[in-house]
Parts: sequence; structure tokens; C-alpha cells
Amino acid sequence: MTPSLRITRRATFAAAHILCRDDWSDEKNRDVFGACTTDHGHNYVIEVTVGGALDAETGMVVNLKHVDAVLRREFVDAVDHRHLNRDVDFLRGVIPTAENVALAAFQRLEPHFKPARLLKVRIVETENNAAEVAAD
Repeated sequence: MTPSLRITRRATFAAAHILCRDDWSDEKNRDVFGACTTDHGHNYVIEVTVGGALDAETGMVVNLKHVDAVLRREFVDAVDHRHLNRDVDFLRGVIPTAENVALAAFQRLEPHFKPARLLKVRIVETENNAAEVAAD
């Protein structure tokens, strides 16, 4: 049996957001989203896990420099020090929950690691809250 190899790269970004639905009343938004219905921000952590076969020449699944460059180019640069509701095109019209941010990151990053495979994106919003998206 060939072992499954994975590597994980971590990056950070700071961003603001509001959690609310325009078609709901202020009361319903507060009931569902609590204090997050007003502008606030987080210092996020994003972790990207990539897996694949070991390259015999390099001893790597994928070069971490490549993972870092893709992560920054395709995601971090677009969200860092931005307002997720207003400033990020790929989140427009999406409630920027940790879950939706993780899903958007996965969708943006997934095509860029061939022949390795993006296995997981984890967004840590606070020390108590994180969301993960994993490949099927």
C-alpha cells in the first residue's frame, strides 16, 4: 500500500465583514447572526492542504513556495485588509460566513496544484471558530 502524502501551508489575513440578509428584518438578522450584524473584522488564518505522489527528484508532493505563491495570488491578496461584503468580487452576493469564505477559497485555489490535489481548506475566524472544506 502506498501511503497518502499531504502538506499544509498556513497564511494569515485581516478582513472586515457583516453577516446579514437584506431581505430579513433587523430583528431576524440579530437572532440568527448576533453581534455579527454590524461591521467588524477578524484576523483570519487560512490553512491549505495539498496531497499527491512524492516526486522522486525533489522529495516533495508540491513545492511549498508554489503553494504559498498560489495561496497569496489567488486568495490572500484579494481579501487581505478588505471588506468581504463590499470589496471582494468573488464574495459579492454571498454572506461571508467562515463556511462561505472557506468554500470560495477552495474553489479559487483548486485548479492550481496539478498534478497534486487540493484536499482541504480551513479558515480559522477566531480562536473558537473554524470552517473546513474538503475534497470528496
